[in-house]
Amino acid sequence: MAQLNLPSPIQTVTFENHTFYLKRDDLIHPDFSGNKARKFHYFLTHDFPHINKIVSYGSAQSNAMYSLSVLAKMKGWQFEYYVDHIADYLKENPQGNYKEAIENNTVFKVNSEELRVKSDNVLFIEEGGRQSEAEYGIKLLAEEILDWQKENNIKELNVFLPSGTGTTALYLQKSFSIIHHPSSIKVFTTPCVGDSDYLKKQFTMLEADENYHPTILSLPKKHHFGKLYRENYEIWLKLQQQTGIVFDLLYDPLGWRTLLAHSELLCKPLLYIHQGGLLGNESMLLRYMRKFPHISSE
Repeated sequence: MAQLNLPSPIQTVTFENHTFYLKRDDLIHPDFSGNKARKFHYFLTHDFPHINKIVSYGSAQSNAMYSLSVLAKMKGWQFEYYVDHIADYLKENPQGNYKEAIENNTVFKVNSEELRVKSDNVLFIEEGGRQSEAEYGIKLLAEEILDWQKENNIKELNVFLPSGTGTTALYLQKSFSIIHHPSSIKVFTTPCVGDSDYLKKQFTMLEADENYHPTILSLPKKHHFGKLYRENYEIWLKLQQQTGIVFDLLYDPLGWRTLLAHSELLCKPLLYIHQGGLLGNESMLLRYMRKFPHISSE
């Protein structure tokens, strides 16, 4: 069993002359950083005597993929991971999550027509860990935040985090609503993969009751997942310079840009959840440095 640093600390940071609370889920565990520790907590803490293989799918630099490769290694299971493609550059220069997953004996399947393996011995994990078992660990996150809120006598709180599948944001809002009704905490998120409609569909697949859905905020300009944006690189560098904290390069820049564009959220104390995923920065940062060589990352 991985030793998780729970509850994760909460600290006060100042960014662009605004003060925020920051939930440091990135410090939970190097192999199960941030929301992966929450989403996979159920699998980390329970025994599955009949399982001998994990099957999942997604991108070749997925944070979830890496964490699942560690989980499989810990449990003595095989790990089969399906991808649409693996870039030639990445094959020739393994780095980041892809490199670590290979070292953990991940078997990659490219463009395979048969994904779901119907077997009692196989644990199938949806892309990014979007499944009902994730609620188990995310409820623990909600309880940590509620305890901290009570200790610090904060009457109302806004919580913000960027979303891929939206699993963490959804189960966080649901947990707050169930544990403390009516909830004094409101969860806000922004879609980093797809648009608001896509994110709403992800919520509904896990929870039909819209009363449990978080509030979705977006920027006016369409954002393409994985594309390099100068604004994202610049705010990522600013965050590091002003807070001394390294954030994820894929989700957090859009998260912070969206948050700063919706200043109405700052009328109440605001907690930003740092969901980790820093291992993916290795390959992402190299891409940014190649595209914007004149912008200093020092």
